[in-house]
Amino acid sequence: MKERMREKAKIMDEQAIGRAVKRISHEILEKNNGADGLVLIGIRRRGVPMAERIAEGIRNIEGVRLPVGALNITFYRDDLTKAHPQPELKASEITFPVEGKTVILCDDVIYTGRTVRAAIDALFDLGRPCAVRLAVMIDRGLRELPIRPDFVGKNIPTSHTEMVSVRFREIDGEDSVSILIRE
Repeated sequence: MKERMREKAKIMDEQAIGRAVKRISHEILEKNNGADGLVLIGIRRRGVPMAERIAEGIRNIEGVRLPVGALNITFYRDDLTKAHPQPELKASEITFPVEGKTVILCDDVIYTGRTVRAAIDALFDLGRPCAVRLAVMIDRGLRELPIRPDFVGKNIPTSHTEMVSVRFREIDGEDSVSILIRE
């Protein structure tokens, strides 16, 4: 039986998400001293539109279109059977080399760190980047692994009983971030 959740609070709207993406785009360029050697890879599912939006933000700032890829981590997860009894099998779409590049790995929410660990494992099967940086829209805390994002849209401390829902118009038809609680 699937748990029913209800919205406790709306944390970000479309404008707030847009401002966060713009800020993250600037921070990435500042940390990298420009766009040279950068590639963006979104963790399927909602990390992909985040990566595409950051790429567009960097294009608006620097006039350079960075390569963007989509990474499927399904078979790298340590909770595959528990969390995903019927995993969605969408292939990774990375049409550029990661070898020697600075990869900006993008996801919507960081929680325990396990998704990011799986993504790094999958990424290194494609080649050896010179660096991997992590950009997330929401850092909700409660880490189980020593993984910390480099670029964060918003920190939202939560409890284990809450869930953070990031919605992107490309997938969900709207841009918003909400905290959900069990009914």
